Amino acid sequence: MTVASTSRPATPAALYQQVKDFVARKIADGSWKPGDRVPSEQELVAEFGIARMTVNRALRELAGQGKIVRVAGVGSFVAEEKPQSTLLQIANIADEIRQRGHNHRCMLLSLARVAAPLDVASALDLRTGESVFAVSCVHFEDEVAVQLEDRYVNPRMAPDFIRQDFTRLLPSEYLVKHVPFDQIEHVVDAILPTAEQAELLQMPATQPCLMLTRRTWAAGTPVTLVRCLHPGTRYRLGSRFRPDGTAPRG
Repeated sequence: MTVASTSRPATPAALYQQVKDFVARKIADGSWKPGDRVPSEQELVAEFGIARMTVNRALRELAGQGKIVRVAGVGSFVAEEKPQSTLLQIANIADEIRQRGHNHRCMLLSLARVAAPLDVASALDLRTGESVFAVSCVHFEDEVAVQLEDRYVNPRMAPDFIRQDFTRLLPSEYLVKHVPFDQIEHVVDAILPTAEQAELLQMPATQPCLMLTRRTWAAGTPVTLVRCLHPGTRYRLGSRFRPDGTAPRG
């Protein structure tokens, strides 16, 4: 790919910012599409007449913002657009995927009644070792793994949960329909996956993930503890809301 007219801004800007703005514009206006190679550091040095260190800073910051992906020894490429999931409500991942025009598939890994570990018991206000329902599954978007879901359910609040066929109905769909909640807590952490999690998500164990931990309550009683693990290079989490904390409509 050759560097075309840069259309540099009339107002002087930091040299590295000029490079960032140029690359970002090409991506934003569709000139460079996801997967396209970005001009090399050497090409950008020649085009802008600046130091390689300055160009390197611009590309590093663009990579940090998720606009490009840098592959050692190969080059830089326009990043694939990441789907975004809301944090303001319990989103149906299947609906989100289908709204993007893609196919959703859920692979059920396990469904069982288990003794609650200490962290799960604490989150659900149960005694350690008390019985809870546990379900694990992997969600795919066009056969690409985008979420590993581990869900714990308070049996007192959803006694029939364990008897459902979750190859036909998602656990979240069943709970939203049968156990209306009135409070949600969301916490997001950046973590490295275990070797097992990385294998299930079809990703290197050295790449970071976003862990969304969700708790729900109904009339003050905990209903669920859910941990959703997303490959950081394939997914993002975000929200839009008014100053009063309510979600906008439309």
